[in-house]
Amino acid sequence: MRDIAPQLRELCAAGRRFALATVVSTSGSTPRPVGTSMAVTEDGEVIGSLSGGCVEAAVYDVAQNVLADGIPATAHYGISDDDAFAVGLTCGGSLDVVVCEPDPTVLEWLLRQLARDEPCALATIVGGPAAIGAQLLVTELEVVGSLGNEGLDVAAVADGRGMLAAGQDGLRHYGARGQRRIDDVTVLVQSFTPPPRMLVFGGTDFAAALTRVGSFLGYRVVLCDARPVFATARRFPDAAEVVCDWPDRYLAAEVAAGRVDARTVVAVLTHDPKFDVPLLQVALASAAGYVGAMGSRRTHDTRLAQLREAGMDELTLGRLRSPIGLDVGGRTAEETAISIAAELIQARWGGTGKPLGSVDGAIHWSVADGIALVP
Repeated sequence: MRDIAPQLRELCAAGRRFALATVVSTSGSTPRPVGTSMAVTEDGEVIGSLSGGCVEAAVYDVAQNVLADGIPATAHYGISDDDAFAVGLTCGGSLDVVVCEPDPTVLEWLLRQLARDEPCALATIVGGPAAIGAQLLVTELEVVGSLGNEGLDVAAVADGRGMLAAGQDGLRHYGARGQRRIDDVTVLVQSFTPPPRMLVFGGTDFAAALTRVGSFLGYRVVLCDARPVFATARRFPDAAEVVCDWPDRYLAAEVAAGRVDARTVVAVLTHDPKFDVPLLQVALASAAGYVGAMGSRRTHDTRLAQLREAGMDELTLGRLRSPIGLDVGGRTAEETAISIAAELIQARWGGTGKPLGSVDGAIHWSVADGIALVP
């Protein structure tokens, strides 16, 4: 839902009614994950997508019915031999969707949390004899809304906070009053953690292109350069923050403050040893999940020698992705940014980096395939 949150805020501000359709479970090959949402307004506007075009028309009709009679609905979509393009998933998968008007108080809190990049978990009843569409929002200290009774609320709050801490989405099953080990009521819990950070070092044209791509991919991008003439918001309008500081000093302060974790991307695009070497010493010793550095192969070899002289061991140096990016033959700043983004995606999801036409197996991997998905 984060991707359509700005449009939802506009709908709420204008007082426009809308139904929200959310993917609650999937199987097989499906284009979008659990938690993907699409909004349909009373006057027919569609915001977002559930499947990239396979089931949107059918979900649109369901949403209009929900808005007309006020009754939440569920729907299942899968392979349809008779009319696959109209109501089926031609990719071979299936998905379940719940469609309802969101609780206005819960939605207001959720949109506020997302706007502030503050963590929260949303619990929605999606199956069973309880009220479909009932919602409850959990933050670290507060609870907003209700699933219908105290027992369900207590169970959902406990699971919501646990799943939020782990950055997990998923279905939970309870008895009618929140009893464990009973499969009467199905609740979808969605965790909304702050977006991952991308720290880009070097005020270059390559950095400008990467800040655009990084922002597009959902990162909170910070651009850092020690030179005031280059570290300006005007030069990097897509960066959430532009910092003028020595790169290693800035990164060391971020590490000390606990703001560098396994989801953090560090992209060193300065290719200047006086910046690169001390910066990479800090980055490779940190918890950052991805550390990449730009430069020629000769620059890379020289940089490794300097890092070894500084005392870095081979295991730590093995974390460095350099020269940064996948080999896609790019030349321009924009093409280089795409190659870096491709390597980030590959590192996140465990892809081969090969053309899809040259590999076998499912295109969209899942936990069931033994692949650990990063939230």
